[in-house]
Amino acid sequence: MDDTPAPAEGLDRRAELSEFLRTRRARLKPGDVGLPSYGRHRRVPGLRREELAQLAGVSVAYYTRLEQGNGRNVSTEVLDAIARALRLTAAEHAHLTHLARPTAHKKKRVPPTQSLRPAVRQLLDAMDAVPAYVVGRRTDIVGWNRMAAAVFGDWAALPRERRNWARLVFLDQAVRELFADTWDQKASDIVSFLRMDAGCYPNDPLLSALVGELSVKSETFRRLWATHDVREKTHGTKQLRHPLVGELTLAFENLRFTDGTEQSLVTYHAEPGSPSAEALRLLASWTAEEAERPGPTTSLGLS
Repeated sequence: MDDTPAPAEGLDRRAELSEFLRTRRARLKPGDVGLPSYGRHRRVPGLRREELAQLAGVSVAYYTRLEQGNGRNVSTEVLDAIARALRLTAAEHAHLTHLARPTAHKKKRVPPTQSLRPAVRQLLDAMDAVPAYVVGRRTDIVGWNRMAAAVFGDWAALPRERRNWARLVFLDQAVRELFADTWDQKASDIVSFLRMDAGCYPNDPLLSALVGELSVKSETFRRLWATHDVREKTHGTKQLRHPLVGELTLAFENLRFTDGTEQSLVTYHAEPGSPSAEALRLLASWTAEEAERPGPTTSLGLS
């Protein structure tokens, strides 16, 4: 059992459901869904509750109860209709379902362990020229290879609780400087990941403790958390400013495991023949030389 201090209770699921629906409704304008706006004297920036209820085909009283956090006995069909009316993405639709119908996802109520399968560890070590790591729940960094450590930092030197992307991104100045011009996007992606995690596990005290810590220590985190944005990031490009090799443009792939661990393998690579590819080659050469020296390795993940 983890002895990390944490609040006795997790996040308030009803409050999460209420705020999520309210913020999704507020971002839509009447013109977005084919409704008249009634001029500039409109008192609310987004859709009114009665307008959203009309679009979803439910009564205003029913939708109001749902937006107040009472999702008890709500049907899948009604949630689907509300998701369509709100123009939710697939990730947002799933998040809404987790918040409104938690008992429909009993298999996800017990958080999976954060251990790394031996075969995955072997895979990471075999990818000796590719920065790769495994991220689990709460953005915990579960395992990595030497190239990931060379690019992102010596995670092995950190206490276990600090091997967490959310803490690193919002609380570590070196990580902020590493991501340079893409830090804002990285921060937004991290918060979206945590929001989705909170939808699946609102009673997780460790997640609640993490959110509480970051809310106290980072104004940017507080602002992003209040948006209630959720999305999945499966691939993309990151611009890094590495202290040894300079500018790096790396494409990443986020490959989610299907073994129930809720972990993902994240890999980075550079375009062949590019300056970034040459920079990665230099880093790989340096890390290989370091690995041959006597002493403890710094590239292995958690056990």
